[in-house]
Amino acid sequence: MNLLRRALLGSIGAMIGWKPSSATETGEETSSQNEAEESSVTPRHVLCFLGKERDLSPLSEAALQAIRDFATGFSIDEDYSQSEPDDRMVQSFAVCWDRVEADAWSPADEEAVADHQSVLYVLGPSMPQAETVKVSMLALRLVERLIDAGAVAVKGESAGIAHGLDRWRELIRQGAEAVKAADPLAEQRIGRLAFAKRPLSVPEYLESVGFHLVGLPEVYVPETAGNERQIVAIMDAVADEIAGRGLEPTLKGRHASLSFDSTYEVDEFKFNPYGIVRLPK
Repeated sequence: MNLLRRALLGSIGAMIGWKPSSATETGEETSSQNEAEESSVTPRHVLCFLGKERDLSPLSEAALQAIRDFATGFSIDEDYSQSEPDDRMVQSFAVCWDRVEADAWSPADEEAVADHQSVLYVLGPSMPQAETVKVSMLALRLVERLIDAGAVAVKGESAGIAHGLDRWRELIRQGAEAVKAADPLAEQRIGRLAFAKRPLSVPEYLESVGFHLVGLPEVYVPETAGNERQIVAIMDAVADEIAGRGLEPTLKGRHASLSFDSTYEVDEFKFNPYGIVRLPK
């Protein structure tokens, strides 16, 4: 399993210029920050749906109905959605498939990507930190609605993550159970598994990307801490601790530090305004 930063090179969202939301929109912020409050950037979902016909109406109508029914603040991106294949999709999905979960996608999912005939992009609303989990659960419901309407492949552009349809359905099921049980910690964890990518590589560490979509900082684990699956388990455990115990107790218990020196620019969807938890080497 080779899950390095190059796994994000095919992310279409970076190619076509979407921006995360900012309260100031001045462009004066930098990616190196001393305090969380200095960043006015708020995360948002960008979802990519592939259709099997050269007709966007089944997917677009389903998306519009979902927006009317429950997905308040979501919208269809009319500029980049298209009723024809996009030849970048095979490469993009290839590098974005989740390689952590066993059987996260199948040859049938790869074939569906290769044979797609249309592309629909749906943009989520700007998410204040307190609303990230709720909106991510709505994003899962939107994914469910469009799969039912005929989407043959789905990718979260904000972190560059793709799952096969069966895996999406399982995440949707788990999310619905967590919402029904009014279990916010379970909702946060499922949202993280659905929409974040891990692990990717930065110098001397492996990193998560996309934890901000559920209101959490990224987690950086030293590359010497184990193999990639072991490091993913550490990342997930730290994220669960932050969600359950709070940031400060987790930093203290793990002898970790919080940094805002991101490798991503503030105008990238992968930039995390809640910082980076770095575990000690």
